Amino acid sequence: MISAEPDRLQKYGLFHKFNTTNELYKLITEFQSDTSIQSINIYGPDIKHIWKIFRIYFTEVGAAGGLVRHSSGKFLFIEKKGKLDLPKGHIEPGEEAETCALREVSEECGISGHSIVKSLEPSYHTYSWEGISYLKKTSWFLMKYSGPMITEPQINEGITKVEWLSPDELSRIKSTAWLSLMDLINTSILKLPR
Repeated sequence: MISAEPDRLQKYGLFHKFNTTNELYKLITEFQSDTSIQSINIYGPDIKHIWKIFRIYFTEVGAAGGLVRHSSGKFLFIEKKGKLDLPKGHIEPGEEAETCALREVSEECGISGHSIVKSLEPSYHTYSWEGISYLKKTSWFLMKYSGPMITEPQINEGITKVEWLSPDELSRIKSTAWLSLMDLINTSILKLPR
């Protein structure tokens, strides 16, 4: 997370005040190699400058996904790599984020007939693969759906569980969900009219 002041409300494993680019890049390298630290809060008065410097370090990739709300009021979640998540995937070359999100929900959850209601705040996360550091921006879309609530996981997509949860059930997933997903839940799902 990047913020103007330390965000003490979040449960970040490490706080760091931005000073120099080299110091920031060293911190990113250490963070990526230390799997015991789940998140970091880099703070300083010029957020735009920090964000620009931060992004230069990474190869950027795009993804899109859906927060699917059933007509019953329940939301669609998947379990992948042992963590609860929302259906999402990489944007193909020339593909629009909206098209990708609709396609990924269909592929990962086996539903059709869903449609986009509105776009939500994007999320960002970093990862390393074969020695390259990536910054993935995921564009999120609120979707509506009124068809069958399918719960068969798409094993070939690496999904081990599909479930539909009501807003009242969301508090139980906090320990098994990614921090970025909990941010999305707190800013999107919990503010929707019931």
